Amino acid sequence: MTDPGATILTDRQVEVLELRERGRTQREVAAELGTTDSNVSAIERAAEDNVEKARRTLDLVRTLRAPARFTVPAGTCFEDLVDRIYERGDEAGLKVDYCRPELYAHLYGVLGDVANENMLNAAVSVGLTSDGEVRVFADES
Repeated sequence: MTDPGATILTDRQVEVLELRERGRTQREVAAELGTTDSNVSAIERAAEDNVEKARRTLDLVRTLRAPARFTVPAGTCFEDLVDRIYERGDEAGLKVDYCRPELYAHLYGVLGDVANENMLNAAVSVGLTSDGEVRVFADES
């Protein structure tokens, strides 16, 4: 078994995920570990929640470390968000590594959970990296 000591996953979560990755059903995992199907399901959900929190943590850190950062309030439309990104990039002397259609697609992809059609439902932190990446972090809570 993989040593979870350097992760945010528990020993049991790693054990269940490894068995499931090997193609075992929840019922088979439950039998092997002497527990119930519902407990295996709960362990998997908790592990996935931990993984998602780790991803969001990385998104936040990458945004915070970007040389150009700013916050966009809820209620901002995507067109204004795109304009602000290009303006801030120009102000900071950073070339945004996306043409306008690519930037829209990128933003819709990462902000879909906090947007309704063309409008942000939550404030968003935006970071522009020195290599032109646009990092975004939205508080989805």
